[in-house]
Amino acid sequence: MTDQEQLYAFIDSAIEPISPNDIANGRLAVADSWLVEDGRARHHQEHFDRFALWVSAINPKLQLEEFFTQVTALIPREGAWFPRIEFLIDDESGDFQLVLRMREAPEREQAITLWSYSEADPRVSPTIKGPDLSLGMQMRRAAQMHGADEAVLLTSDGYIVEGALSSIVWFRGDVLCAPGDDLEWIPSITRREVFAIAESMGLQTRSERVKPADLVDLEIWALSSLHGIRLVDEWIDLGGPVGPARHLEAFNKRLRMLSTSIDQ
Repeated sequence: MTDQEQLYAFIDSAIEPISPNDIANGRLAVADSWLVEDGRARHHQEHFDRFALWVSAINPKLQLEEFFTQVTALIPREGAWFPRIEFLIDDESGDFQLVLRMREAPEREQAITLWSYSEADPRVSPTIKGPDLSLGMQMRRAAQMHGADEAVLLTSDGYIVEGALSSIVWFRGDVLCAPGDDLEWIPSITRREVFAIAESMGLQTRSERVKPADLVDLEIWALSSLHGIRLVDEWIDLGGPVGPARHLEAFNKRLRMLSTSIDQ
């Protein structure tokens, strides 16, 4: 825990401050995080819904509505925050803990450099956020050692899945593209927002099974709940240059319009 992070646990139907020593033993089974700026966020409730869906697969009887209500109440209405909610479970005993990490949001970035991870996607739970978070950070650090900001995960055959901690999309002309459902990726709320924007603008969308070299000269984005849309300005091992930003400004304008009060 840092000066920019306060820990809370949901105990007897109430959120209470705790210290790092109070974190229960067990694995991080589910996590979710999102950006809140001056009490406004994009699809605030959808992050709770996604978290609840993942938790219900482990503990179908657990009711989370009061936890979500108290999390929302604790988020400051001024400043930029990046809260993270966690479900930790001890697989042997079945004991669990609901945790909130109230964190100041780091500085948002507008551009990003990518690097293809050198091994096939090593995640154990590629469709759930949480179990592989620490592994994602390790892969990102590996990317940084190669002069990049983010690692791109590939299948054993070399096809793009997603970033270690982001979603990857690209434009082929005016068609917005992304990896399809035949691959295992985390159901990204930001990716869903971006695809909805494209459809509202009358742009075509589709999924593709591609390797990095297939994206040379294309406009490529990395998506996340913290940064929104980041333009890929370099892909170190792409095999050629990335394309210019032709659609970024229009999409960013519409993405900002999706931000609403978390009190609604």
